Amino acid sequence: MPKAAAEEHEIAGHTVRLSSPDKVVFPSRGFTKRDVFEYYVAVGDGIMRALRDRPTTLQRFPDGIEGETFFQKRIGARGVPDWIQRATIKFPSMRTAEELCPADLAHVAWAAQMGTIVFHPWPVRAAAADQPDELRIDLDPQPGTDFGDVRTAAGVIREVLDDLGWVGFPKTSGGRGVHVYVRIEPRWDFVQVRRAGIALAREVERRRPEAITTAWWKEERGERVFIDYNQMARDRTIACAYSLRANGRATASAPVTWDELAEVEPDDFDLRTVPKRFAEIGDPHAAIDDVAHDITPLLEWSARDEKDGLGDMPYPPDHPKMPGEPPRVQPSKMNKANWETK
Repeated sequence: MPKAAAEEHEIAGHTVRLSSPDKVVFPSRGFTKRDVFEYYVAVGDGIMRALRDRPTTLQRFPDGIEGETFFQKRIGARGVPDWIQRATIKFPSMRTAEELCPADLAHVAWAAQMGTIVFHPWPVRAAAADQPDELRIDLDPQPGTDFGDVRTAAGVIREVLDDLGWVGFPKTSGGRGVHVYVRIEPRWDFVQVRRAGIALAREVERRRPEAITTAWWKEERGERVFIDYNQMARDRTIACAYSLRANGRATASAPVTWDELAEVEPDDFDLRTVPKRFAEIGDPHAAIDDVAHDITPLLEWSARDEKDGLGDMPYPPDHPKMPGEPPRVQPSKMNKANWETK
């Protein structure tokens, strides 16, 4: 069969070329590169609400999800349209990179043409790349738990947010987890916002300690849902709302209402079902930008916790050692040589 000809699409005032449109990307379901391209165009308003003006890492699969993959954090000049916008981000090492910074849907379509399946935006806008404007709460099921347990944990998060008078926006992760996003005022740095996230996670854990944990070390988590507070560390990203996920089911990370969360299953949302749902009900996260919260209450909780002996928690292993951080060694290997005890 002859190779399908390249196509040109007019999107957001730009011409976007789609080459090899019939290339199979999701073999188990037969979805092609054109299907992925059309998916992102169909959910355009929703994914742009998640990506607009955010430095974004691209998870690319040039030969489909069963081929090799890589994370693209730098957008060069060769072969890149002159209208593509970039933003400078700073890694924990303080080195910098120019990442894709979607200004319109043509940027997303171009990335899909380049084999991008998963979009990983930073929780910042380009204009203030060191001050997060989004607090991300990542609920990660552990062995022995299921999506029902994650729903329960999400309900406790909602209770805490309600007590603060805050509005949170849940979405499925595209796997077995749930993410809850809260827009915040962009006037704190990554260290402060991460500490605020830890304080919120600890409060959630206190309310259901038998079901929810903040323990960084897997040996301490047990059969509980883990709140991954390190998703707020610099250079940590989460697949955005409406991003496809690189699995055989071609699932998507789907925004839902709190009421829907009690009923849905992760496999309800995929490349075929999400565009239809979007056309019928719109975006459940449509109001996410209507308010930005002041995280001062969480920083006060953090100061209270530190006074009570609950200071910082371990950073991801690729981060430099941070002031006040406990030793990065799992508790079962604790000894006088590598663990400071008081």
